[in-house]
Amino acid sequence: YENAIAERINGILKQEFDIAKNVKDFSLKRQLIVAAIKTYNNVRPHFSNHMLTPRQMHEQNKLKRKQYKSKKLNNDVIVQL
Repeated sequence: YENAIAERINGILKQEFDIAKNVKDFSLKRQLIVAAIKTYNNVRPHFSNHMLTPRQMHEQNKLKRKQYKSKKLNNDVIVQL
């Protein structure tokens, strides 16, 4: 769960914006990532933002941002030595 947000962002960059390992040129990859971030924040609506873009959600003050609770891990012993 701790890496869920980072993994989700990596997945979006790879799947939706097709920024994959096959782009070897670092400068080109950086440009593609910058463009993807602009699109993600300014063009792409999100279900978690009531179908607003992140920028629209940030600029408004009527709708509340959805909060995701962190998962509490229990202290059950799985293996006892």
